[in-house]
Amino acid sequence: MRPDPSGPSGPDSGTGLPAADPDDRRLALVMRVTFFVLIGTSMLRFVQRHTQEARAPWVIALAVVLAALYLLGPAVAVKAPPARGRAPWPPAPVLAWLGAVVTVWAVLVLLAPSFAWVAVPLFYSVLRTLPPVSAYVLVGFLTLFVIFAQLALAPRFNLDLVIGPAAVSALTTAVFLHMQRQAARQHALIDDLVRTRRELAATERRAGTLAERQRLSMEIHDTLAQGLSSQQMLLQAADRTWDTDPAKARGHVRAATSIAELNLAEARRFVHDLAPADLAHGGGLDAALHALAERESGAGLAVRVHIDAGGRTAPLPERVQSALLRIAQGALANVREHSGATAAALTLTRLDDQVVLDVADNGRGFDPAGLPDTPSGLRGHGVPAIRARIRQLGGTLTIESAPGEGAVLTAAVPVPAPGP
Repeated sequence: MRPDPSGPSGPDSGTGLPAADPDDRRLALVMRVTFFVLIGTSMLRFVQRHTQEARAPWVIALAVVLAALYLLGPAVAVKAPPARGRAPWPPAPVLAWLGAVVTVWAVLVLLAPSFAWVAVPLFYSVLRTLPPVSAYVLVGFLTLFVIFAQLALAPRFNLDLVIGPAAVSALTTAVFLHMQRQAARQHALIDDLVRTRRELAATERRAGTLAERQRLSMEIHDTLAQGLSSQQMLLQAADRTWDTDPAKARGHVRAATSIAELNLAEARRFVHDLAPADLAHGGGLDAALHALAERESGAGLAVRVHIDAGGRTAPLPERVQSALLRIAQGALANVREHSGATAAALTLTRLDDQVVLDVADNGRGFDPAGLPDTPSGLRGHGVPAIRARIRQLGGTLTIESAPGEGAVLTAAVPVPAPGP
């Protein structure tokens, strides 16, 4: 296929234009070798049979000039000024080079018809260099020249000398067109593949962005939003008891201050790596759950923690620890705000292939079938956020409750079994 002369590719060894790809360069090399083999054998045959003739010096000189011109093809292509866009015609130096090659070959064939078959690699040069219609016309002219040269050498008319060159010319053109179309289809497939990969990458980036936004919204809901809500409740309680029970009111204020400090640590942790602040302090998930229970206890709600290691000593993955702590935070926030419970329990059970977190309360209970699957409104991230976290970890979530009977939330997350 004729490439863009301005394209960033190496020079074509057999034409004045750059080769488009490695296959094209290999074919150009084959044509170059074919050219010099044919011109060499033609020269050897002429010298053996006609060295004493007066035309011999001219034939030898023209053969040398033709070989030199053919060698100049790559240099002409490199020095040719780049075309703007995909021009239908190659640059002027390339056209001049091709015209000189064809002219010298034609004169050489007139003097020594045995050089006619050098036209075969010239067919390739013409087809690669000129626009299609012009290339076909010139190939036809070269073919006729070869036929007349062969007939001039024959003692009498021979139909094979007409059909043979025409067949070779037609075959060369057909092979070239097939290669050109194959290359065009390959380039189109590559372009489609590159475009599809770019679209897929863009889709993945968008999906990743949306997932990260959802995760951040859940993180903020389970930490900062819940902390601010607790602070608001504590400060409202302090305001109600400020005049009647100043000591209790100051206790509410101190609790609100403690939550504000934790929220500040969470905000700083978001900036750092979005890990839960309780886990960042060290001690793992067990210590973080105890710290959470201590923080949530008070103002009418008592939270206790029970850890059942089950013989497992290997630490849980950080991702699992972070998710379970967030689930516990979100569940206790719902208990405090909606259940009216006076007691809640966090139970962490570690098994060989999974870890289970139970959050139970003695509140008023509810119908689990009425829980939303997706966030709704400004305060709708609780249970949907927990479900989303569980799905991300490949775990299961079970909620058991009934009006007047409290509730139990069970989150089971698979974890790799500890090694031997």
